[in-house]
Amino acid sequence: MVPQTEGVLSLKKMLDHLKIKQVGGLKIETIIRLGRFVIQNNYFSCNGQFYHQIRGGAMGSPLTLTVANCYMFFYEQQIIRQINNSGGLYFRYIDDIFIAINWPTRHLFKQINRWNHF
Repeated sequence: MVPQTEGVLSLKKMLDHLKIKQVGGLKIETIIRLGRFVIQNNYFSCNGQFYHQIRGGAMGSPLTLTVANCYMFFYEQQIIRQINNSGGLYFRYIDDIFIAINWPTRHLFKQINRWNHF
């Protein structure tokens, strides 16, 4: 799950990284404010009760997908370097990761634990 604040910040970071100043006439600051509003104001109902989602983003939302991809792009850079430097393969589709590497199992699990605490 992508944290809400870090997710929106990664969207800003990606737009800066790509040197995008406007999208469809909207300034980046406006896009970020709207994105923050959407992420922080997700409500749903279950069995007649209404709930406010306070962690992560709504599954299936186009914004959540975009935010997750931006977040993972920056999150995974160090991991990709480490895997590539060891002659391994790293592939990702949204939040599913495939790694093929010739490391002892113990070392791999140790690295995964480190990556989970970035």
